[in-house]
Amino acid sequence: MSLLRRLFGGGVPDELAGELAAGEHVAGSAPVDGGGLVAVTPLGLWVPAGDGFRRIGWHLVSKAVWRDAVLEITEAEETGSAGEAVLLSDRAPVRFRLSRPGALPKQVQQRVDGSIRSRHREELPGGGAWFVVRKVPGRDGVVLQVRPDPGVDADLVAGIAADAAAKLATQPP
Repeated sequence: MSLLRRLFGGGVPDELAGELAAGEHVAGSAPVDGGGLVAVTPLGLWVPAGDGFRRIGWHLVSKAVWRDAVLEITEAEETGSAGEAVLLSDRAPVRFRLSRPGALPKQVQQRVDGSIRSRHREELPGGGAWFVVRKVPGRDGVVLQVRPDPGVDADLVAGIAADAAAKLATQPP
């Protein structure tokens, strides 16, 4: 880490040099105990992955929890589409122990919450589904994401999601 970064903060951590998209900047970062770092940018959360890093877009962070010096991230993955809606399922949570978190946990929570425009839980036979309208970083507009509970009829959810996305598309911004 450079002397200026240690003294004044900000800038791109040495570990992420060359990884960021054009115009992407680091708003905050914190070292992960045992190596690596977690970094916040307008486009997503950079996390250690193998020998490098990967970015999780804010629209794919289902849940972020800060407890006992551990940042726990539950990432969603896109499993399909229904009309203009995107169907999601959650991956297993990953945990990062941050002994010097600074403002990073608050920045993560603000970015995740800021990506959500509205959310609704619909109870269905066999469980339910979350319908979440989110802003996708770097794109105009919003997307309807639907995350059904395990065991809920996928065809039923897809039909409801497609109808909801069609209605959303006809509403003024």
